[in-house]
Amino acid sequence: MADTLPKCLIENAQHYGNQVALREKEFGIWQSITWREFADHVTHFALGLWALGIQRGERVAIIGDNRPEWLYAELGAQAVGGIPIGIYQDSVAEEVLYILNEALVRFVVVEDQEQVDKLIEVWDQLRCVEKVIFYDPKGLRHYQEPYLMAFESVEALGEQQDSTVFEKNLAQGQGADVAIFSTTSGTTAKPKLAMLTHDNLLQMGRNFTMLDPLQPGDDFVSLLPLAWIGEHMISLSCALQVPLTVNFPETTDTVRANLREIGPRVMFSPPRIWEDLLSSIQVRMEDGGRLKRWLFNQAMSVGYRAADLRFKKQPLPVPLRALNILSDWFVFTPLKDQLGLRRLRRAYTGGAALCPDVFRFFHAIELNLKQIYGQTEIAGLAVLHYDGDVKFQTVGLPMPGTSVKIADNGEILLKSPAVFQGYYANPAATSETLEDGWLHTGDAGYLDDENHLIVIDRAKDVMTLSDGTKFSPQFIENKLKFSPYVREAVVFGGDWPFVTALINIDMKNVGKWAEKRQINYTTYTDLSQKREVYNLIRAAVETANADLPLAARIVRFVLLYKELDADDAELTRTRKVRRGFVAKRYSELVDALYGSQESVKIETTITYQDGRTAALSTDVHIERLGAAPQVAQGVH
Repeated sequence: MADTLPKCLIENAQHYGNQVALREKEFGIWQSITWREFADHVTHFALGLWALGIQRGERVAIIGDNRPEWLYAELGAQAVGGIPIGIYQDSVAEEVLYILNEALVRFVVVEDQEQVDKLIEVWDQLRCVEKVIFYDPKGLRHYQEPYLMAFESVEALGEQQDSTVFEKNLAQGQGADVAIFSTTSGTTAKPKLAMLTHDNLLQMGRNFTMLDPLQPGDDFVSLLPLAWIGEHMISLSCALQVPLTVNFPETTDTVRANLREIGPRVMFSPPRIWEDLLSSIQVRMEDGGRLKRWLFNQAMSVGYRAADLRFKKQPLPVPLRALNILSDWFVFTPLKDQLGLRRLRRAYTGGAALCPDVFRFFHAIELNLKQIYGQTEIAGLAVLHYDGDVKFQTVGLPMPGTSVKIADNGEILLKSPAVFQGYYANPAATSETLEDGWLHTGDAGYLDDENHLIVIDRAKDVMTLSDGTKFSPQFIENKLKFSPYVREAVVFGGDWPFVTALINIDMKNVGKWAEKRQINYTTYTDLSQKREVYNLIRAAVETANADLPLAARIVRFVLLYKELDADDAELTRTRKVRRGFVAKRYSELVDALYGSQESVKIETTITYQDGRTAALSTDVHIERLGAAPQVAQGVH
């Protein structure tokens, strides 16, 4: 059995040579790459790096969208002993600089001119980088920097080398070797570099596919950044062992259309993708005719009843089963077909908690959606729902070979062969996270009476209200995001006397709603502060409050005048809210939520599509839903 990722690739090339390994859509046409062609590209790129002087253990960074060249670069580097590190393609130059210097990267593989420009901007501050290798030459013809080199040139250089060099280097690789440096999410500080071995990655993939068998040739659409361990988990750790066919969308804007064309058998996405899909369905139904809405609502009523019985592991009565079959024929199957999910056998969500209402909706339309739980430090996956044992309030049961226990302080601890080796050049953080082989996750949770794991929130984010009630801000935020009109929410409580929220509207859906009602607006800021929009979001907040304990209900909220943005450090690159940072940046609004003002005047700058900027003074309204304790402004 192959003990490294590149060895898995070579075995697949030998056994599945002319079968499709990868597809990439270019210029409107799907281009297929066989396993043999895949292995040839990796071999040539690996030998090209060897000819450029790479040494075992040296780092190779990769920045760009999901493309075959990313996989060629990662596996090629590993084949000659290099250690790849993925960097999110939307990272700003300063973030790229930090990771390249922290990891002492020698070679950087980038996609296009945009990424090259980031490297040029910080070149004088880089410590170790010698070559920048690009695989999309558009716009780079007149660049004269001596360190730039085309991906094709590296492959051509590799073709000139002795192939036995590749074989010898490949054989030297061992399962215990570090396979990748994977960046952590960085919700509270700069990202750390988790060291994961081939054994870590392959063992996780084996356990996953043993529990949820996939078939050779099953289609998977690579939607999410390969720098994220969750995407890496399927696109490489599982795809190389099954093997799967990995499909790369043409652009981020064509993902929905590409999904419909491929019809994947397996899909993994964070909650944001599932929330967006649900929002699009909800908005489409609102715009539909009366008969269409009636049919949809009747089918959903049947679907929810059936799903609730399946959650309880109870059989469906014959009348309900018949109605469910009819609902599936006439509503659910056409709906899934429109979304590109008709052929989907297995669907997963992870990376953050998914709102139970969203989870329940997809099970009502007969989609086998399952929650998974893990972290970068455990190769992405440790706990998941088993077929026929799905409890949407939980994240499931431990995978084979994985142990879970709850510490005295409520923290979730994990142990498995997939647990990482530590953080690169950070022994202090490593000793805090790893203790006697147990991974301290930093998450709070507990095990129910059937040993299902329930994750409450990040331990540091679990709050205690003034009356002693403990609550999870993330749980309330997810309830708010069930509304198609709420894009993001940040909930505050804990040291404050009652619960409040900063809310981002969904510009696309709220804009469409406003246009339908002939409500004029110019910018996001203008739309977010409309009285009609406040009323719309107030209804969503009241719906979320309805089944919350009294002390945990949102008493006041504001609609933010701008969208939270990873470029502004308000979100991580995986779209997790950096709660502490947001609280500081918007402290004026947070203070106002606990004060007596009706509104706050905010001075801000807006940027138009043509690049022009303008100063803007905005009155941000404080919306009050109920009585709250009288407190002095700024008390927290």
